[in-house]
Amino acid sequence: MSLASTLIGWRRELHQHPELSLQEVATTARIRDWLRAADVNILPFELNTGLVAEVGRGDDVIALRADIDALPIEENADVAFRSVTPGVMHACGHDVHTSVMLGAALLLKQQESALPGRVRILFQPAEENFGGAKALIRAGALQNVAAIFGMHNEPGLPVGEFATRGGAFYANVDRVVLRIHGKGAHAARPHEGKDVILLASQLVTVLQGVASREVNTLDSVVLSVTRIQGGNTWNVLPESVELEGTLRTHRTVVQQQVKSRVNDIAAGFAHAFGVQIDVIWHAGPTALVNDSRWAEIATEVAKTSGYTTHYADLHMGGEDFAVYLQNTPGAFVSIGSASEYGLHHPGFNPDERLIEPAAQYFTHLAKTAFTHL
Repeated sequence: MSLASTLIGWRRELHQHPELSLQEVATTARIRDWLRAADVNILPFELNTGLVAEVGRGDDVIALRADIDALPIEENADVAFRSVTPGVMHACGHDVHTSVMLGAALLLKQQESALPGRVRILFQPAEENFGGAKALIRAGALQNVAAIFGMHNEPGLPVGEFATRGGAFYANVDRVVLRIHGKGAHAARPHEGKDVILLASQLVTVLQGVASREVNTLDSVVLSVTRIQGGNTWNVLPESVELEGTLRTHRTVVQQQVKSRVNDIAAGFAHAFGVQIDVIWHAGPTALVNDSRWAEIATEVAKTSGYTTHYADLHMGGEDFAVYLQNTPGAFVSIGSASEYGLHHPGFNPDERLIEPAAQYFTHLAKTAFTHL
């Protein structure tokens, strides 16, 4: 069987059996079995899920990373290998990323005697809840690593196309919850209560003006309210409403400016309406900042590997690969997957033809990286 067929087969098996963050027990077992069958060394790190493999010998270490977790989404993609786990789907392509790095592990193993150092391959759990990178770092996965590289499939790029950039790439991610506490009343006598439905509706509208009117238009910022929850019947004004959303930025100064304005606006609304508004911020990954030199090297290797390369636009998504880059220089890249539907969509269906060329690319990148240490 060809390498491409093997990797696609593994991807489909992973796709059919997705597991959520920190539950990737069977996924980890499959990866371990495939690596052991190829005589790839698995390092004895203490991890509940996920694993770290290594190929080669020597003092210099280059790392490659794949993420392995899935999402709580019911799949509706029209494929024969649909998820058999209700309500769980590889809607972000982590099954593809894992197959790519498995392929790189196999190719590097074939060339092990010629490697000038060690290539460490991280199969990371829990990217979607932003905890997996920290867990691997605590376990020691970055010890002695000189440079680290990772990828995300990009549905908006055709297969055979590649993009990255030096400096900031992916965004700071903040989750925000606004809990509005008023006074319930009969819907026929609203003057007897404090209408939190009306307040919440106005608050959502005003918050949109923060990004569009209070931040320099040359700065990237998205502030989205994604959930409104309140009330349980048609003729009662509820006691409380909860809003939830996300803030995405690339510069810390902008991030702090917007958070401060959200807090101020909420306090102003609370005073004006005579209610209580609690604003709770939950920090996600910080902005992913590529090392410019490694991003340039990664692009040059992509060109020699046959990719059409692009300078990537800023990405408003979050990615906990950023945590590795805070500790070790490296680069994160986008590889075209040509899906009609985007990431986190129930119809997401990446083109599997990207897998084997990407495995070849990361093999070439790891070997080239040794020459630039």
